[in-house]
Amino acid sequence: MSHDPVADFISTLKNASAVNQRLVLVPHSNLKQAIAEKLVASGFLKRVEVKSKLSKRQLEVEIAYGAKNEPVIMGVARVSKPSRRVYQAARDARVFRQGYGEVIVSTSQGILTLNEAKKLNIGGEILFKIW
Repeated sequence: MSHDPVADFISTLKNASAVNQRLVLVPHSNLKQAIAEKLVASGFLKRVEVKSKLSKRQLEVEIAYGAKNEPVIMGVARVSKPSRRVYQAARDARVFRQGYGEVIVSTSQGILTLNEAKKLNIGGEILFKIW
């Protein structure tokens, strides 16, 4: 049984991109949907769609690939874990991997990238880093 659905979700994305799998089905939650939509906006995913099969809702996620069929997702790192929450203020926000990666943050305004949170001058819980 999983105790960290965010870690399971990002691990699924990383593993699927490593084996060049285009579509991934994951159990639906509002948090995963918000994260997936932010990753679509950042260019790591192509699209995300909510599918319903009988009484179960699932997210169908299409992973983005480059021009030479190389995966856009090279790696992910979970920062805040259930056993250790990591928070960051907006004034402490730094560029991650010279702008080639994203840091996903859970804020009072919803799921944002670290750059968006810095522009809004709000801090939050650092969920994970993706590059």
